[in-house]
Amino acid sequence: MQSDKQSARWPYPFWIAHRGAGKLAPENTLAAFRQGASFGYRMFECDARLSADGVLVLLHDDALDRTTNGKGLAGEQTWAELSQLDAGSWYSRLWAGEPIPTLRNVLHWCTTNHYAINIEIKPTPGTEAATGKAVAKLLKKVWPAYLKAPLLSSFQPEALAAAAEAAPHLPRALLLDELPDDFFKTAQKLHCQAIVCRHPLWNKKTIKAVHEKGMAALSHTVNDEDSAERLIKLGIDGIITDRVDFFTPIV
Repeated sequence: MQSDKQSARWPYPFWIAHRGAGKLAPENTLAAFRQGASFGYRMFECDARLSADGVLVLLHDDALDRTTNGKGLAGEQTWAELSQLDAGSWYSRLWAGEPIPTLRNVLHWCTTNHYAINIEIKPTPGTEAATGKAVAKLLKKVWPAYLKAPLLSSFQPEALAAAAEAAPHLPRALLLDELPDDFFKTAQKLHCQAIVCRHPLWNKKTIKAVHEKGMAALSHTVNDEDSAERLIKLGIDGIITDRVDFFTPIV
């Protein structure tokens, strides 16, 4: 399935590879990004959080247990400790020894290859503002002006607010598990360019409302053809998917 939809509202690739390559490689590793790119994807979603000594690393969970051979909270360990962990063996022996990458290294890979990125700010509880600020400050240092700016997203308004204060030019998206009646208020207060939510929540009315506010409507995580077709017909602006091997992206 393809979509060539692109607009001023959403000037990025329509299809976005979730955590690098969805479920085809160990998530949030450079191996996953390379795998996603091998299927033609040019925009990637990832999760960024702070180590105990302030290094931004890619990891979805607060705890290390599921996706590495480490234990405990990632935010309580230094980068020196995190860098020694195996983030690939949990997936398969093929990826044994794959390290946790730093966000800086992933950004370097993206800029070298001219790929777009959606960085979900994923703070360890209590570090919302610090993580948002750190992500924005890093991007100001390393992301070139000639490439489309990364999209920053988060479920945590405090993290987005801190990112906005540190780098107001970077586009932001509010992540939501539900769409309450007043969901626009937070998004507008943060000057968000997009709303990202679970795909079953989108319908003609909610997408129209988002568009009327001048924002893009994005959906996660869409892994079947029926759901994707429904969203495309409704006018969705972007889809985040695990199925990089199934949906063919338009570059």
